[in-house]
Amino acid sequence: MDKRPVIAITVGDPGGIGPEITAKALALPEIYEICRPLVIGDSGLMCEAARIAGVDLGVRAVAHPAEGTYHLGVMDVLDMQNVDLAQLQYGKVTKLGGAACFQYITKGIALALQSEVDAVCTGPIHKEAVNLAGHHYAGHTEIFADYTKTRDYCMMLIDRNFRVSHVTTHVALSQVPELVKKERVLRVIELTHQAVQKLGVANPRIAVAGLNPHAGDGGLFGREEIEEIIPAVEEARNRNMVVDGPIPPDTVFVKMSGGQYDAVVAMYHDQGHIPVKMVGFKYDDVTCTWGAMAGINVTLGLPIIRTSVDHGVAFGKAGKGTANPESMIDALKVAAQLAGR
Repeated sequence: MDKRPVIAITVGDPGGIGPEITAKALALPEIYEICRPLVIGDSGLMCEAARIAGVDLGVRAVAHPAEGTYHLGVMDVLDMQNVDLAQLQYGKVTKLGGAACFQYITKGIALALQSEVDAVCTGPIHKEAVNLAGHHYAGHTEIFADYTKTRDYCMMLIDRNFRVSHVTTHVALSQVPELVKKERVLRVIELTHQAVQKLGVANPRIAVAGLNPHAGDGGLFGREEIEEIIPAVEEARNRNMVVDGPIPPDTVFVKMSGGQYDAVVAMYHDQGHIPVKMVGFKYDDVTCTWGAMAGINVTLGLPIIRTSVDHGVAFGKAGKGTANPESMIDALKVAAQLAGR
């Protein structure tokens, strides 16, 4: 019996780099050693992606996960037949791209909910294209939450041992203070604790960032720390979790980099995203461009496993064969690790 988990890969916007980095990742023996990757996309698109990526891969269209052979050298593609290559435009925001990637996502979610795949790994989408196609969501996370009927969830970004979860994400900065409540902060601490344990850390050390400068400085710069965050940290400790905070946001990530913590709970989108991007994005001296070398996104609290690349569609690179697949490779590895547990 093949115990490798089946990982569904939704390739993202057809006009972006998602199909290409998927093909590059699936050309690696190490991926097939840990999982059975099932591409959810268009078979013609993936043939073109393999050509652009410069990898020697065949494409085998299947109608069901059970039909996959999952052997290195041939991509098993659950063929949605929703991309007309004659109309495909690389590097463009299009209704076609938004509609196609949305169909990939919802198909992956359905398969995971039906236990036909063990996890879903998502390629990058363009929010404007998705909305242009009539699907009004702020991003992947909200789609997964809606289609799995999940209310209590959060986003965690991971780059090796650098892990950051978020109390709030896609909301205006002006709304953040009213959303930083004890119950929400406590729940994100719990989800973070559970996730880091599943990633192999038996007793996670979690740091909670403050919302305000200097973590409020005793109420001088705001009272959210005193009234909401500290009570959440104290309750987490009462539940036998190792938690420190609130810690000033300008030092907490340095402390995690130094090995003092296994994860940080950030209060809002940019507070958590900026340090992860700094760690995960590197400058390529050959192409003179920035590219994602590592870093992935995991949605915590869902009834299914979902990992994702931590970068966008990179329209400027699409169709050129130069996209870096490292984030996709890491996302597949973490999906397989979580599925195995």
